[in-house]
Amino acid sequence: MSDIVITDGNFDNEVIKSTTPVLVDFWAVWCGPCRMQDPILKEVATQIAGKVKIGKLNVDENPNTAQKYMVMSIPTLMIFKNGTVVKQFIGVQSKETILSELHKLTN
Repeated sequence: MSDIVITDGNFDNEVIKSTTPVLVDFWAVWCGPCRMQDPILKEVATQIAGKVKIGKLNVDENPNTAQKYMVMSIPTLMIFKNGTVVKQFIGVQSKETILSELHKLTN
């Protein structure tokens, strides 16, 4: 999986204006649970390739977007469709949980 790096500067183009659903992983380098979530997201990405984009937003480097979406705990996963948050998860999520939600959007 090649992660899409989401920033305050490219958030609108990569997420809000995307024609496909986007899962955004709000994370930080120092966050242990975020490091646990990463390999799970890589597995998810291989199973939904071409149907959903997965991007990562470092909350320390991009505080404006994290604040706008009221991200208080990380990892936080938000699924956007047509520029709107349609699902949010807080904390580490299983591959099955994430795929279940993504399949609802793509089937």
